[in-house]
Amino acid sequence: MKFKSLKKLMAVGLGLVIATSLVACKSSEKKADSAKTSKEIVVGLDNTFVPMGFLDDKNELVGFDIDLAKEAFKRMGLEPRFENIDWSTKEQSLENKNVDALWNGYSITEQRKEKVAFSTPYLDNKQIVVSMKKDNIKTFKDLKDKQVGTQAGSASLDAIEANKEFTGLIKGSEPTTYDTFDKALRDLEIGRTKAVVGDEVLLKYYIKQRGADKYQVLDGDLGKEQYGVGFRKDDTKRVEEFNKVLKEMQEDGTFDKIKAKWFN
Repeated sequence: MKFKSLKKLMAVGLGLVIATSLVACKSSEKKADSAKTSKEIVVGLDNTFVPMGFLDDKNELVGFDIDLAKEAFKRMGLEPRFENIDWSTKEQSLENKNVDALWNGYSITEQRKEKVAFSTPYLDNKQIVVSMKKDNIKTFKDLKDKQVGTQAGSASLDAIEANKEFTGLIKGSEPTTYDTFDKALRDLEIGRTKAVVGDEVLLKYYIKQRGADKYQVLDGDLGKEQYGVGFRKDDTKRVEEFNKVLKEMQEDGTFDKIKAKWFN
C-alpha cells in the first residue's frame, strides 16, 4: 500500500513539474511574441484608394501613402502592418485600438480633429465632381435632379452635406453612398449614377488610368483640404516623433522622390 501511495505521489509530482514547465514555456513564448511585436504599428486603410493605398494587379498593397508609411515608420524604428478596415467606422477602429494610425488619403477636418490627433499636413487636396463625357454634364447646375455618388464616411460626403446649394440640386437632396470610391465609379461608368464627388487626388489618378477622354471633370470644387496621418488623442509623443521624421523626409528629398513615383 505504501509503495502504491508513493507511486501516486511521484506521478502527481511529475505532473506538476510538467505543467509548471509548460506554463513557463507558454509564458516565455508570450514574452517573446510581445518583444517581437512591440515595434509593430497597425495602420488602418481602405485598400481601394488609388494612388494612396491599393491592391495592384498582383494583389500586393502599393501606393504613395504605403511607400511614405514604410519609410517614415522605419526611421521611427517601427514595423507597419497594414489593415484594411471599414472606412465609415475608421475613427472607432482607432479609438478601440484595432489600429494605431489612419493613413490613406485621410483629410484633416474640424469634425475629425475632435476624435483624432493629426500629424502636420503633407499633401493638398480638394473635392471635385466627375461625370461621363457622353452625358454632357459640365457644371453643377447640370446635375439638377441627377443621382450623385460618393463614399460613405468620407470627407467627400462631409463636403456634399455642408453645401446646401449642391444638395438642393441633386436627386433626393442627398448622394448615394458606397463602401468604396471604386464601387461608386463603377456605377458611374454603367450609368446608375450621373456623377461622383471625390478627392481630386483619387479621381484624377483613376480617370487617367481608365482613359481620361471618357470623363468630364466639372467646373469648380466643393472645398479645399489637406491630408494628414491620424493617431489616437493620447498618442502625443508618437505624433511629435512622426512630425519630426516627416520633416526630415521632406528636407532630405525622400518625400519628393516618393511623390514623383506616384504623381508624375
